[in-house]
Amino acid sequence: MTAVADRSLGPELARTESIGPDADVLVIGLLSTDDGPAIAAADIFDSALDVATREGLLAALLAVGAKGKAEELTRIPAPDGLGATSVLAVGLGAPDRVDAEQIRTSAGVAARSLAGVGTAVTTLSGLDLGAAAEGFYLGAYTFTTYKSDKSAKPGDQPLQRVEFLVPTADAGAEELTRAQAIAEAVATARDFVNTPPNDLFPAEFADRAAELAGTLGLDVEILDEKHLAEAGFGGIVGVGKGSSRPPRLIRITYSGGDRKVALIGKGITFDTGGISIKPAAGMENMTSDMGGAAAVIATTLVAARLGLPITVTATVPMAENMPSATAQRPGDVLTQYGGTTIEVVNTDAEGRLILADAIVRAGEDDPDYLIDVATLTGAQMVALGTRTPGVMGTEEFRDRVARLSQGVGENAWAMPLPAELRADLNSKIADMANVSPHRWGGMLVAGTYLKEFVPEGVQWAHIDVAGPAYNTGGPFGYTGKGGTGVPVRTLVAVLSDIAGE
Repeated sequence: MTAVADRSLGPELARTESIGPDADVLVIGLLSTDDGPAIAAADIFDSALDVATREGLLAALLAVGAKGKAEELTRIPAPDGLGATSVLAVGLGAPDRVDAEQIRTSAGVAARSLAGVGTAVTTLSGLDLGAAAEGFYLGAYTFTTYKSDKSAKPGDQPLQRVEFLVPTADAGAEELTRAQAIAEAVATARDFVNTPPNDLFPAEFADRAAELAGTLGLDVEILDEKHLAEAGFGGIVGVGKGSSRPPRLIRITYSGGDRKVALIGKGITFDTGGISIKPAAGMENMTSDMGGAAAVIATTLVAARLGLPITVTATVPMAENMPSATAQRPGDVLTQYGGTTIEVVNTDAEGRLILADAIVRAGEDDPDYLIDVATLTGAQMVALGTRTPGVMGTEEFRDRVARLSQGVGENAWAMPLPAELRADLNSKIADMANVSPHRWGGMLVAGTYLKEFVPEGVQWAHIDVAGPAYNTGGPFGYTGKGGTGVPVRTLVAVLSDIAGE
């Protein structure tokens, strides 16, 4: 199959001082005010969109009932001499509610509506160029690798190019470069998640990640099943025992500075639950159970692209959790990397087993910060829904991660790790059990399990993205169906914040 690196992930992005003759659509923002709708930020671009033209556009939009409410779309023919064929007004809502996430969301809605369009020019850059660029890029993202000509429809082609109006030739260059790098990282994670498990099994996943890392000159180490067994990675080996496609552990290192950050991502390329098998309904969505791995790989790559002055190492365990004659059984005991023995009570609680191995290995690098990301528990969705990641860990760093996540629109929420939950993981025959004997606080129990393997003194955050990593509903904002790329933007914000210490 086509490797992730071979595919164009989104539209071409560029800056412009004028609305050129090749523009198909002009995208403007429309505010909802007490006095009626108003065009946002267009006065910044007087040379491209003069007062008379703006007044004419607003009158035409009023005539067809545009209100400017958030994400409302209104498309009208362009007036003579504008340069574009049509004008698309996207609602931003009330002026006091317009922030970076609203701009990002409205840009995404606009991009999704412009399938089949060649070039769009937008004034949203006058509000927040970076947010507009991310929104357009991610809103235009589609995954069509497996679509044949038999299912092609007119207009299936996504938006090809977006030009952001800027007041001067040198304005916004750095901001656009950064936004595009981050958006491409999110799209890379989406591509990994959307690739079906028959083509993205552990060995292939590791090879594709290594290929992308190699293009940036990063250090890569891959351990196969033989090396994992010899080194004592009992969690990864145990989970992978049931599959004909053996597990891997990949480590990717970007060396950019003295401060060290360890990223760990759950890479279960498909999860049947193993012997503790899941219900058939919805099991196809378990192609997304490597969403954490996809996010940390993509984040490590973009840290290198952005040249952040820190060292980032992604330690990513990859396995396929299958039932078979060789699969681990409920009641088996395995030994995690580092020596802790685990009674496997439920083989569907496999993510914590592979993550624990990876956390211990990452701890050997003496990181200053450690972040693990996983589609770990259905309990995350019970507690927080399908769009809100849960963050656990050392309190100061946990709260910092949640705050930064909310700032970029991924909206992670800090959750506790109550001390009394640890006793629920006691085992009569091993050091620990992998699940508690009840269903209460399942997300927190999983975090409590992982806490046992985090080195003393390391600032740690565990991000559960069981729901947010994969959208099974309809498109919204800049997010389509399938892989979302959450929490790549959170991780980039955290790394950037650490880099600025």
